[in-house]
Amino acid sequence: MAAKSSDTQTASDRELVINRTFNAPRELVWKAWTEDMDQWSAPKGFTIPVSEGDLRPGGKWRAVMVTPEGKELPLGGTYREIVPPERLVFTHAWEDENGTAGPETVVTVTLVARGQKTEMNFRQTGFDSVESRNGHAEGWSECFDKLEEMLAATV
Repeated sequence: MAAKSSDTQTASDRELVINRTFNAPRELVWKAWTEDMDQWSAPKGFTIPVSEGDLRPGGKWRAVMVTPEGKELPLGGTYREIVPPERLVFTHAWEDENGTAGPETVVTVTLVARGQKTEMNFRQTGFDSVESRNGHAEGWSECFDKLEEMLAATV
């Protein structure tokens, strides 16, 4: 397997951009984003025992991430745009213990086929602080490492 290509940028205090190339066909990466997020979209040591969604514009999604210490971190959002297998746009917000959504960000994932590889452009905007953006940068980078491993085992 060839080495992964990854580039993380912070274009502004309120925006996170991660560009990454996966050694897998675009359709497989799309499937991972739309059907298999519970398998890879949590940092190392975290799990996602709850993951559900209505994959259509206006459809809701919700997940519960669990820390290595057992703390539940619920999150969710709404799908805004779905263009298989190239573009996915959705909102993302952590929920408090009462199920009330916190500050909302917007995630845009663009997938470009490059032969049997896929170039992913990940953009998350609308952070309320630099600390939040930086925390998400670290978390998503770990998630994409797990996605790379999952895809490598599938191809």
